[in-house]
Amino acid sequence: MNPAAGTALAVLLSLVSAAGYALAAVAQSRLAAAPASPDGRGALRALLARGQWWWAVGLNAAGALAHVAALHHGPLTLVQPLGALTLVAALPLGAYCARRRVTRTEWRGALWTLAGLVGLVAVTGPAAPGEALSLREALAVAAATALLIAALSSGRRQGNGGRAGRGLGHATASGIASGVASALTQTLTAALALDLPGAEPTWWQTALLAVLISGFATGGLLLSQAAYRGGLAAPLAVVNLSNPAAAAVIGVALLGETFRAGAWGWLAAGGASLIAARGVVLLTKGGGGTGEAGVATGTGAGAVVGTSTGAGAVAESGGLPAARIAGLAAPEAEPAGVPLAR
Repeated sequence: MNPAAGTALAVLLSLVSAAGYALAAVAQSRLAAAPASPDGRGALRALLARGQWWWAVGLNAAGALAHVAALHHGPLTLVQPLGALTLVAALPLGAYCARRRVTRTEWRGALWTLAGLVGLVAVTGPAAPGEALSLREALAVAAATALLIAALSSGRRQGNGGRAGRGLGHATASGIASGVASALTQTLTAALALDLPGAEPTWWQTALLAVLISGFATGGLLLSQAAYRGGLAAPLAVVNLSNPAAAAVIGVALLGETFRAGAWGWLAAGGASLIAARGVVLLTKGGGGTGEAGVATGTGAGAVVGTSTGAGAVAESGGLPAARIAGLAAPEAEPAGVPLAR
C-alpha cells in the first residue's frame, strides 16, 4: 500500500474509532442502572443483565480495534488527534437522544477542550521510544493507581454540584485506569517476548500482569459508566484528558521519556492543560440543568455509587428506561432540562 493510501485508510479508521467511542459513551450515559434493592446492593449484577450495557461494551471494543488498526496504517501524530473527535461526535448525538439542541456554551466548551487535548497529544509523545516497565515497577504503578482510583471514586458529596463533581472524579479515575492498563499491556507484551528489563519473568508473574490489565480495563469501563450519571460531555472530556496524562506521567517518571521540544514542551503541555480545563468548566455548566443520565421526570437521581478499590465502581441512576438504547433512540421518559455537561 502506498503512503497516500495508508494515510487515507488511517484517517478513515480513526473516524470509525471516534464514532464507535462516541456511540458507546452516549449509550452508557443513557443507561438506567437501577439498584436491585433500596440500599443499592446488586448494582453490578443489574448492570450486567442489561443488553444495552453489552452494546456499549461492544462499541467500545470496536472503537479500540479501529484505533489499533489506524495506528498500523498511519502515524501516532495523525491518529491520536483524530481520536479527540469522539467528544465532538458525542455532543450532538447525546443532545439528539435528549431531544434538545446543543447550546453555544457546550459548543464553546467542546472546542476549548478539543484544542487543549490536541495540544497535549502533540507534545506528550516520547521524543525517543521508551522501554517497558520492569515487573517491580509495574506492580508499584498498579498499587499506587489502585489507591488513587479508590480516593477519586469514594466521594459522597450531595446535591447537583456534588453529583457533577463526583462524576468528574469518576471520569478522572476512569481515564487513569485505562492509561495504566495501556502501560501494563506494553509491559506484558515485552514479557511475552522475553524482552522485559531485569530477570526473565515466571509464568505466574506474566499471569499476574494479565489479571491487572483486565482489572484496570474493566474498572475504567465501569468508572466511566459511573461518571456519565452526572452528564456526558464533561466526563467524556475528562476521560480523554486523563488517559494520555496518566501515560505521560508513567513515561516521564519511569521510562526516561520527555515532552517534545524539551522545556518548551513542558510549557506547551501546561498551556494545553489550562485550555482543556477551561473547556471542561464550560461543558460542566452547559445548559444549567442536571446530568444527562441524572434526573428523570418527577424523580430524583436515586443513584448509589460504589467505592472502588482499584478495579472500578458503578453508578445506578434511577428513572430512565433502558429501551432501545442500542439504536440510540430517545427513551420513553426523558430527563428534564438536561444539558450535555470526552
